[in-house]
Amino acid sequence: MADHTRARKLADRIREIVAETLERRVKDPRLGFVTVTDARITGDLRDATVFYTVYGTDEERTATAAALESVKGLVRSEVGRRTGVRFTPTLEFVADAIPENAANIDDLLRAARESDEQVARAAAEAQYAGDPDPYKKPAEDDDEDLDEDDLADEDLAEGDDLAEDGDDAHRD
Repeated sequence: MADHTRARKLADRIREIVAETLERRVKDPRLGFVTVTDARITGDLRDATVFYTVYGTDEERTATAAALESVKGLVRSEVGRRTGVRFTPTLEFVADAIPENAANIDDLLRAARESDEQVARAAAEAQYAGDPDPYKKPAEDDDEDLDEDDLADEDLAEGDDLAEDGDDAHRD
């Protein structure tokens, strides 16, 4: 089992070598506009998977996949020559799903944006179900009649009445 950092470094190096080899050495006309997006290698450094994207139609994608299969030996020998590892890993080319995933995410974001706009429009036109101000407030004319001194006097008077009532209950 190899070190994970070594495997990651080798995978990065393989990605660079494959991209450069496809750009400079491979002259197959079926090879379209290819972008090598990632490379991954197994823990034992025996098998490498190279992910790629192709810009174009479905026919161009299938032609590019066939071209990559036909140049697999050339690319593998170039990887072995330039990496210097004891065992050159086998290569497998896999079409990356990044463009389809990105298009799907864009569609989901567009749908979410439209839904947010509908909610914002509904909120702008909405009215409260109850009163505009549901909190009870004292009547304005009651506030003018009483001031703080009057309230304090009333509290004391009520307290005296309670004390007198309580004393009468104990006297019986």
